[in-house]
Amino acid sequence: MMRVVALAACIVGLMACKNVVDAADQPARIVDPTDASRAALQQALREALHTDAMVADDALTDSSMLIIERKIPQSISGSPAKGRNMDLPVQFRLLTNGTICVLEDQRDKSRYLLADTTCVAEGGTAD
Repeated sequence: MMRVVALAACIVGLMACKNVVDAADQPARIVDPTDASRAALQQALREALHTDAMVADDALTDSSMLIIERKIPQSISGSPAKGRNMDLPVQFRLLTNGTICVLEDQRDKSRYLLADTTCVAEGGTAD
């Protein structure tokens, strides 16, 4: 019985630590983007979407939100296919805790570390 109580206390403690870490996260934007930081963003999007995504070179430099829309299907002749696209855009938010940059998929809150990327809290300035 004591083991069960101790295990429950450990689980509650770990959950509390996770919430403390999440509470420190702030919306962020990328500063001084480089080829390496753009590659890190592409890799994170590839992992999250299971396909390549086309993003601008200045993505996430003005805002912490990144919205990816599905490419409109085309007919054989190259014109847009008829019919409705019912897929919702996928939203991502860039977060920082002051030291790392993390891209969070808003669908399921999964997170992807952006290596070689410098970011600051949204509204903040680069050092």
